[in-house]
Amino acid sequence: TSITTVFSSSLELTTTDLELRITTEVEAEVETTGIITVPAKKLVSLINNLNGDNVVVSTDENDSVKIVCGNGRFTLRGLEATDFPEQSEFESIRTISLEKAELKKMISSVSYAVSDNDSRKVLTGIFVSIKEGLLTLVATDGKRMALQQKNLENFVGTDGDSIVPLKAMNEVKRLLENEGKVEIIFGEKQCIFATENSQLTTKLIEGNYPNYRQVIPSEFKQTIDIPVAAFKNKIDIISLLLSDKSPYIILDFEDNKLVLSAVSGEVGEGSDEIEIEYSSEPFNVSFNPNYLSEPLRNTDAEMVRLKVNDPLNPVAIEGDEGFLYVIMPIRKK
Repeated sequence: TSITTVFSSSLELTTTDLELRITTEVEAEVETTGIITVPAKKLVSLINNLNGDNVVVSTDENDSVKIVCGNGRFTLRGLEATDFPEQSEFESIRTISLEKAELKKMISSVSYAVSDNDSRKVLTGIFVSIKEGLLTLVATDGKRMALQQKNLENFVGTDGDSIVPLKAMNEVKRLLENEGKVEIIFGEKQCIFATENSQLTTKLIEGNYPNYRQVIPSEFKQTIDIPVAAFKNKIDIISLLLSDKSPYIILDFEDNKLVLSAVSGEVGEGSDEIEIEYSSEPFNVSFNPNYLSEPLRNTDAEMVRLKVNDPLNPVAIEGDEGFLYVIMPIRKK
C-alpha cells in the first residue's frame, strides 16, 4: 500500500513493507492539498498503462481516488491516511555523501556475491564499513568474496559498520539513475539513502559479520594480467560444454597463453586460449564458471590481475581501483 500526499506544487508518494520505506516527490499542479492511502501495485499498473500526456488525480470524502487521463476514467478504493504506518524515529550516527554513479558502481561490483541462504542472515546483506575515511563494501556467500573500497571526501560522525539488506541495495540502485549526489545516513538499526527528490529507509541486519580479511592470502606467488573482454568471452563459450556432472572449467597457464577448457561426457569437450604475458612454470586451476565470470561482468576495467599461489588455495582477482575478489578453486575428484 502507498500513501499519497499532495503539497502546493508537488505530489509525494510513499510506500513501505515495514522493512523498507521509499518516498519520492514529483512536480504537480495542485488545486487542493490532501493525503490518502491507495493500493500501490494497482496504482502503478494503472499509471503504466494510461495513454495521454497529463493525469488528473482527485479524491472524495469516501477515500476513493479518481484518475482521469485522456478518455480514460478510473476509481481506486483507498483507505484513511491515518492507517498508513508512520516513519519510525531515527537518530544519525554517521553520514557520508557520494556521487550517485560512484555508489551505483560500488554496489554492482559486490552485490552478486551476497548469500541467498537465510540460515546465516548476516551474509544476506552487504557489509558497509567506514574507518579512518575509507568506505568498504563487502559481500560473501562463503564460497567467494567481493570487496570494493573508496576514500571518502565527505564524512560526518563516528567510524563503524552496518549490514544493509540486498533488497534495499537493489532498490537504492533504482534511485541512482540520474546524475547528482546521494547522502547515506546510518543509524543504530536503520539507514537512509537520500537523493534530491527521493528517500529510501531500510532496517539494518543485526549481527556480527565474519572477519572477511581472514580469507585474503597475505601474499601470492604469481600475478597474471588478463584482458577482461576476452576472458569473459572465453569463459562464456567454454561454459556451454558443461553439464551438472562436470560443472567446472580448467584454466591452464602455459608459455604466454591461457588455455580454457572443459570436458563433459554428456555434452562434449572444447578449449580456447588467450594471449597473456606468462613465462613461469605451467600450472592449471579449476573454477565454477559463474563465480569466475561475475566480477568480469560487473567491472569497467579493461584488464584484471589474477593472483594465485597453487590450485588448492584462494585465488584473488583485482580490477578497478579498490576492487578485490577472492574465490576458492574447485578440487577435481
